[in-house]
Amino acid sequence: MHMSTRLSNRRWVSTITLSKGLRTREQEEILSSHLLLEAIASACKVPGTFVSDLTRSDLLEECETLFSEDEELEQLISGEVCFKVYPFLRETFTTDAERKIILSGSFNPLHDGHVKLLEVATSICGGGYPCFELSAVNADKPPLSVSQIKDRVEQFKKVGKSVIISNQPYFYKKAELFPGSAFVIGADTAVRLIDPKYYDGDYKKMLEILLRIKNTGATFLVGGRNINGVFKVLEDVEIPQELRDMFISIPADKFRMDISSTQIRKQLGI
Repeated sequence: MHMSTRLSNRRWVSTITLSKGLRTREQEEILSSHLLLEAIASACKVPGTFVSDLTRSDLLEECETLFSEDEELEQLISGEVCFKVYPFLRETFTTDAERKIILSGSFNPLHDGHVKLLEVATSICGGGYPCFELSAVNADKPPLSVSQIKDRVEQFKKVGKSVIISNQPYFYKKAELFPGSAFVIGADTAVRLIDPKYYDGDYKKMLEILLRIKNTGATFLVGGRNINGVFKVLEDVEIPQELRDMFISIPADKFRMDISSTQIRKQLGI
């Protein structure tokens, strides 16, 4: 039996050779199944109640490989790893059924508007695990370098906010990674999200992809944004009827901040 368990920062490989004739075929398969379940429980940090039936005559070879942070991020950029979590928030990040409130962006730089928007969205959702999400891979630009990712992660560490680094620039892929999540976006992103132009000009394709997101249980909380010099909210965006219940408005009286990362970079001359 060959078994490999992979986390973002390590990989275990086990080779188990069972003594021939010691067990029936059915007993061998039951033992193999128990060892596999035990490995899954260990990787997920779930207490296991399994009792190993391996004997001294069975051969067990194990090898563990640890990856550095740079290696993890390189593997993430290349697609070997889906995401990496930096849980700087005091509450523990979990991948269970707890709903996540996710604000995606490039965060170049992270500013007070981002932090405030996520706080307001979390209150509207009635709680959940708030976190930011930075995609190392961009649909229109080259991927971020390891040093760029680490520099941006440092911003979240300073303010004590958790951030997910993923390699998925598209929301339908983010929704598959984090089903049932509430994604926090601006009205400008909502406009692009329903624009057939970004789906090869095919309205039907756009609808099919967004319905896939809806089927994961994901929702979008939409905050107001300046679009071509005009402040617009969700109500200004023409959402298809089939998708309207997936979009939730963040009222302007609860959140409005016209400053953007682009403006901040211009002010700083970077």
